[in-house]
Amino acid sequence: MSTRRATLSDVENLVVGAGGGVIETCVQMPLITYKICVQEGRALPSSMGGWYRGVFANASSLAPITAMQMAANGAIERVVTQGKRDMSDAEKIGVAMGAGSVSALLYGPVDLIVIQQQKLGLGAGGTVSHLVSTYGPLSLWRGFMSTVVREAIYTAGYLGLTPIAKDFLQKSHPVFEKSELTASIVGSCIGGTVAAVLTHPVDTAKTCVQGDMSAATYKSARQAMGLVYEKGGVGALYSGGLARTARLCGAFFIINNIREAFVQYKSKHLDDDA
Repeated sequence: MSTRRATLSDVENLVVGAGGGVIETCVQMPLITYKICVQEGRALPSSMGGWYRGVFANASSLAPITAMQMAANGAIERVVTQGKRDMSDAEKIGVAMGAGSVSALLYGPVDLIVIQQQKLGLGAGGTVSHLVSTYGPLSLWRGFMSTVVREAIYTAGYLGLTPIAKDFLQKSHPVFEKSELTASIVGSCIGGTVAAVLTHPVDTAKTCVQGDMSAATYKSARQAMGLVYEKGGVGALYSGGLARTARLCGAFFIINNIREAFVQYKSKHLDDDA
C-alpha cells in the first residue's frame, strides 16, 4: 500500500484557506469583539448584534487573507525544497513566517476597518469611505509594520508550530498516538498559546494605533506600546490576552483540521490510484 502524503496545489490551498478563515471568524467573532473592546477600553456590546458587528467585513476579508497565507506558504515551500525533499521543522517555521508577512498587506487594512467599524457604528463601506475622505487612502495601512510582526508569528504558529507539536505528541506518547483528535487539540493549544504570548503586546499597540486615526495619542505602534506599559505595566500590554489566546487556539484547531481533512482526502485518492 502507498504511504504517500499528498500536498495541496495553489488552488487547493486557496480554497482551504478561504473556507477555514470564514468558518473560524464566524465561530469566534464574539472573542474578537471582546478583545478589541478591552484593548481600547470601550464598553462591551449590549446586544447580540453588537457582538457580531463587523463579522461580515472580518469574515469576507479574512477568507482571502488565510487563503493568501496558505498559498504563499506553499509557494515559498516549493522554492526552499525545489520539490525534492521535506522541510525541516526550522524551515517550516521560517516559511510560515514569510507567508504571514506577505498577508499583512491585506490584513492590515482589514483589521483597521473592523476596529473603526465597531467604533463608528457604520457599515464596512461607510467606514472605508469615512476613513479615505477624512485621512486619505494610505490611512488604511496605518499600523502596517506591527501587523507584519503579528502575522509572521501568527502564521508560524498555525502552519509551523501547531503541526510540529501535533506530530511530536503523536510520536512521543501512546495517548496521543491513539487519538489524533487529542493530539490536534493539544498541538493547537500549544501553537495558539505561544503565538498569543509572543504577539499580544504588538497586537495591543496595533489596536491602539488603528483606533486613533488622528494620532492624537498614539503616533506609532512602538510609542503606543511604551505608553500602554507606562500606564498599566505588563498587564496592560496583555489586556484582552485571554480572549485572544482562546481565539488563536480555536483558529489553529479549526484551520489545521480543515487543511488536514483535505490532505487526507487527496492522499486517499492517490492511494486508490496507485
